[in-house]
Amino acid sequence: MAISERDAEFTEYLRARSGWLTRVGYLLCGDWHRADDLAQTAAVRLYRHWNRVSRVENIDAYARRILVNAYLNERQSAWSRFTFLHRGTIEREAPTLDADASLDLRGALAKLAPRQRATVVLRYYCDLSVEEAAEVLGCSTGTVKSQTARALAHLRVFLTPASAIELEGITR
Repeated sequence: MAISERDAEFTEYLRARSGWLTRVGYLLCGDWHRADDLAQTAAVRLYRHWNRVSRVENIDAYARRILVNAYLNERQSAWSRFTFLHRGTIEREAPTLDADASLDLRGALAKLAPRQRATVVLRYYCDLSVEEAAEVLGCSTGTVKSQTARALAHLRVFLTPASAIELEGITR
């Protein structure tokens, strides 16, 4: 494949799928700037291996795996604790009981451990099977199942309005 043909093919793929890569990156990390960085990292790695990648059956799966690996590697690095600023939530003086506002999925996802978050994103946003998610994460199907179960249990707790938890405690 000629270099200009290779570049044109890569550019066409990236133009069509960069928004998707960034959205998946956002769901993984919860920050649009970091999501852009993750998507850029994935794009660089894709380009580096484009001769091989362009021949695979499912380029999106390959790109997704690169993106998830970049996210997990970033989270395992001790440097990530120092380089990423975590914005706190803004406290409101008189919180209102708004069921829609209390079900903030993004906030709940942000509270999950990185592998749990990656598992939920792969299983429910990317709509991968347990086997496909295990392949992307490089782990067993049992690990995917247990990580998913733990993540969903945490999400249920995180998404339960405080008033429901208080009522549940009173009725027991």
